[in-house]
Amino acid sequence: MAAERSTADILDAAVHVREAARSATTGATGVDTVLAALSEVMAYDHASLSRWDPLRRRHTTLAGTYPDDATAYIETRLHQDPVFPVLRGPDRGGLWLTDVPRRLLAASPGFQEVLSPLGIEDGVAQCLFAGDGRYVGMLNVSTRAPLRTADPARAVVTLLTEALAAAVDPRACPPSEEIATATARGAWRPGGLSPRELQVLAELTAGRTNREIAERLYVTPRTVGTHIEHILAKLDLPNRAAAAARAAAWGIEPSS
Repeated sequence: MAAERSTADILDAAVHVREAARSATTGATGVDTVLAALSEVMAYDHASLSRWDPLRRRHTTLAGTYPDDATAYIETRLHQDPVFPVLRGPDRGGLWLTDVPRRLLAASPGFQEVLSPLGIEDGVAQCLFAGDGRYVGMLNVSTRAPLRTADPARAVVTLLTEALAAAVDPRACPPSEEIATATARGAWRPGGLSPRELQVLAELTAGRTNREIAERLYVTPRTVGTHIEHILAKLDLPNRAAAAARAAAWGIEPSS
């Protein structure tokens, strides 16, 4: 049995989460590094960080370890779950599974259809808000073993919400000198975009069609279309013209 961690250990781990979130915000690393650091604060079986797309009215998973069906629920149905209004309520302190009234769990498809079959006993769903009050996304963490009621990780996760919100907020943009430095070393990943998505984003600045981009990247036009959908969702943008403008502002250009 693993030794119980002290409050000091958990607080030290929280500092690493903040550092990982700051790095993800600048695009130097991906959002997956934030979840990896969070596992040192609270051991989990599944976790995800997702971004809210207000135009499409859905979440987009930036990093996560849930099975595909659970991820699909978080992205497309969670905001319609009876539990969600409680999550986005004025308290905004996160909702721990063991604190949810049984009657609400009984009415929740998310618990009955997704979490319960996974054997989940505890965890937290935390809505994330930007400093200006915008809802930008959500942290979901699930464990098969219940946590102690007084576990300091419960308080620490709440204290980390500001940093986590910045990591998923598409409006969070690094200063131009950081962009130049990170781009030069090939480490800049704005909005959690994959290397291939960054390539497609760069091609958009040249006004190329999906077919033209496909020919240049040796993929199918349908694959390019899928990448563009992901880019728009991750960067919270309405169309490819807006994506091209964002790429130009960041100094992203297609290879010759």
